Order: sequence, then C-alpha cells, then structure tokens
Amino acid sequence: MGQCGKKRYVQVGVGGRSSMYTKAIAGEYKEVAELVALCDINPGRMEVKNRQLQESGHPAVPMYAPDQFDRMIAETKPHTVIVTTGPDATHCDYICRAMELGCDVVTEKPMTTDDARCRKILQTVKKTGRSCQVTFNYRYSPPRSQVKELLAGGAIGEICSVDFAWLLDTRHGADYFRRWHRKLANSGSLLVHKSTHHFDLVNWWLDDVPEDVFCHAAKSYYTPATADRMGLAGRGERCLGCGAKDKCRFYLDLAGNEHLKTLYLDNEKYDGYFRDRCVFSADIDIWDTMSVSVRYRRGALLSYQLHAFSPYEGYRIAFNGTKGRLEHSACENTYINGDGTIPGELSKNKVTLTLIPEFASPQALEPRIAAGGHGGGDPILLADIFDPNAPADPLKRKAFHREGAYSCMVGVAAYKSVQSGQAVRIDNLLADAPL
Repeated sequence: MGQCGKKRYVQVGVGGRSSMYTKAIAGEYKEVAELVALCDINPGRMEVKNRQLQESGHPAVPMYAPDQFDRMIAETKPHTVIVTTGPDATHCDYICRAMELGCDVVTEKPMTTDDARCRKILQTVKKTGRSCQVTFNYRYSPPRSQVKELLAGGAIGEICSVDFAWLLDTRHGADYFRRWHRKLANSGSLLVHKSTHHFDLVNWWLDDVPEDVFCHAAKSYYTPATADRMGLAGRGERCLGCGAKDKCRFYLDLAGNEHLKTLYLDNEKYDGYFRDRCVFSADIDIWDTMSVSVRYRRGALLSYQLHAFSPYEGYRIAFNGTKGRLEHSACENTYINGDGTIPGELSKNKVTLTLIPEFASPQALEPRIAAGGHGGGDPILLADIFDPNAPADPLKRKAFHREGAYSCMVGVAAYKSVQSGQAVRIDNLLADAPL
C-alpha cells in the first residue's frame, strides 16, 4: 500500500467523465486512497485537473503523455489504473497494458468497442490474473436495485420477455453528435457507448447471458436535411463562429459555460479537439434511432429501442413473467456532459414502479430514490470502488470483465447486424475467449 496504507491510483484520461473518480479520491476517500499520477494526450487538461486537486487539498501529481504510460507505472507504482479515456476505442490498450504491468483496472463503460478488442481484454485477464472492474453505475441506482430484488424474489415468476425503451432528449442526446462519439470507429455507436448501460442492466436483472442479436437502425434526425428544414443556412463545422448560431436551438456556447470553457475550449490548442461540432454534419456515421431484438440463453426475449432526439429524457421498461408483469419508468434530469450539472439525477415524482400479479389488481409500489448522479447510483458505486470496508452486496452489483464483455458485445452484435442485415451470435464474436 502507499502512504499510511493508502491504495495508490493513476488516472488515464482527464475529460468530463473523469471528475467523479478524481473528486472521490481527493475528497470522501482521501484517508484510504491517493492519486499518484495523471496520463492524457492533452497537457492543458491535466494542468486543470492538478489545479482542481490542489484546490481540494490533494497535492498536484506528475503528468504523463500516453507514450510515457509504462514509465508512469514504473515511477509511481500504482495498485490500480482508472481508465476514463475518450474515445472508448482507446480503453483496450490501457486496460491490457496496465494488467500486463501488474496493476488492477477500474474502467469506465463500455469496456471496449469491438469483438477483437474484447477478446484481447479477456485473454489478458486470464494471462495476468489481474482484475478489470467495469463501472456500471446504473446497477447501483436504488430504484433499479429495487427492480432486481423484485425479479430475483420471483415477484412475476419466470421472465419471458422484456420491453425496454430509452429516450435521450434533444439536449443530452444531441451532445453525442457533437463529440467523438459521432464516429462509429471511436464509440461503436450509441449501441455500444450508451446502450451498454442498458444491456448490462437487462443482463443483470435477468441473471442471464445474451445469445442472438438482430438490429435495425437509422439516422433520422441529426442530418443536413433536418438543419435545412429548420432554415439553418450558413452552418459551420462547429458552433463557435457558426453563421446559423442565432437561429439554432442546438447551439452550444462553450465560452459561456465555465466548466466547458476551462476543460475544452481553453485547451483545444493542444490536441485540436472541438467539443462543439455541428450536430447536423454530413460526416456523422452513427445512428439516432435504433431497435434491437435479443434472445437470452434461458429463452427470454428483449425488445429494446434507443431514441436520441426525444422531447424528454428517461425510460420505460416492462417485464412479462409467468406470474405477472412488472412495469418501471423514470424521467431523468437532462444535462450536457461536463457542464457542471449532476448527470441523470432522479426525483421521486418522476419514477414509477408497478407490480401487476396474475389474476390480481395492479400494485403501485413506492420507488426508492436517492440523491446523486445516474439515479443515485454514483455515490454507492464509488463506495464499492474505494471503501475497503464496504459491506458484502447480496445484489452482486460490482461488475468485472465478464459482465463488461456481455454488455458491450450486445451492442457490437447489434451494429454488425445493421451492417450485415443478419442476426449475430455473440458466441461467434467471442470465439474461444475465456469468460
């Protein structure tokens, strides 16, 4: 262990998704954890992170470029590498190299973006014996844990089918079409980057393994034709300096938000990354409307939809079982990643949970609600990562490489199905990779 028995961490990737972990180490868990280094392609963002650390009372830490990763591990001797890089396609290299150098890994979802990288991670876990934890914070959200308890307790008997629709609104949803996510090679599309959360929830709720996947998908809204219909003539590559910004409801003012300006606009000179590209660009190659069908090993069927231009943010899900039906819905607060707001927070009057037993009247259940990001799941997840005295969890919410693989492989199978027009078997994607 490190100083005074603290566990030593390094963090790779210091963009918007990194803050939750950094704040936890420098704040609530500072007695048991210490951050000993940062690694990122952008030195300006690492300097911002170091200033934030110092403001919270944590000392500044050494900064390393990606090609200095091995040297960072040798010099700072971390126990665990936290991978919060974007694009998601970069996760695999850092995950595998960290384990090869003797470190455990905590990685943001999705674990990776294609089947070849997934097999490489699984093989590296087997070869090194190191741990790769995937941070599925939605599992920890109290109402979603409540759903798990009801299903595991047999409230509706054997689950036969699941109907699941997730809606991203025109604030949060549009944000994926501004950033690196807009390219399938970077993110695996929203079927991987976003839906891995949702597929993992279903895998966990059912306690089952997905087998076959078929998908239809379309780009229906974030297109040049939509912008033309809105009268957005004179559009630029990005919002900054765009000739249509005064008429565009999707205009993102990077300079007008302190968080986005500090993290991105002030530091784009280092790597040329524009955080505010036009959501109607012709070169976007991911979809905004997706419909997925999944068959599970024990026979349950999942019908899933993801829409990225809804008037509101939230989801509806229903489980049909041999003894009844369980319905759950929620509206989440909308946000733009990195803008300083709490992502995916829930309020009690916007969450429903209804049990409909066979041959009986519906029962409106009181949903459990907690404060914090991702439906109140973030604080509980952070305790599970950093608190050495965290109690045993009967719901088994902590996820590792196996769960990471099955969640992202549903998304990978889905986009391969779109490309081929055929159903895709997940076993064929994973081949002989150890699980």
